[in-house]
Amino acid sequence: MKKPYTSYNLYFLVPFLLWLVVGGVMLLMYDKQILFSMVNTHYSSLADGIMSTATQMGEASFITIVLLLLLSLPSLRNWWYFTTALIANLLPTIFTQMLKHWADAPRPLKYFNDAAWIHILPTWQRLTEHSFPSGHTCGAFGMYCLLSCLLKPAYKYVGIIFFCLAMLVAYSRMYLAAHFFADIYVGSIVGTAVSIVTLWLMRKAQPYFFRKQP
Repeated sequence: MKKPYTSYNLYFLVPFLLWLVVGGVMLLMYDKQILFSMVNTHYSSLADGIMSTATQMGEASFITIVLLLLLSLPSLRNWWYFTTALIANLLPTIFTQMLKHWADAPRPLKYFNDAAWIHILPTWQRLTEHSFPSGHTCGAFGMYCLLSCLLKPAYKYVGIIFFCLAMLVAYSRMYLAAHFFADIYVGSIVGTAVSIVTLWLMRKAQPYFFRKQP
């Protein structure tokens, strides 16, 4: 059985590193209310619909379906891919939930005591507890980082599209009044870091999954 192609896709990782720098500077320069209001208070009816849909890309059900569908590809129809996908997306979820309960941070609606200036619609999920970090952002960055690393050379450029989709999920969490900037920032780091470390370990383990049959 042929080993699947993998690489550390710079089309995803370089924009991610830029995001780390820019995001870190923004956290140092502005307080949480300013960063939150910069996103949440700039809205439109069109954006309401887009963000409500985009945020679903960070949900466990969506991520699971995407990763299982990839099993239909001959190069990924093996235990190496299944194990890699499972670890890269299960570990961030566990780690994020542990951080959420450890930090026990209030979400924007509770922190700002349902302030009238917050943009929220009755149809949106109303969340108040366990804000830090963002699980949706973590899941989206973990999945899209892994997908970008599985792209063959001719399609590596799609990595930047995957990065933009992950950022869209992160943005949607603030737009929908579910998270602060720090929540999505750390969530993106956890998801990407676990995905890269998992890929690094699983690449070393490939000989055990693709042993030549006598």
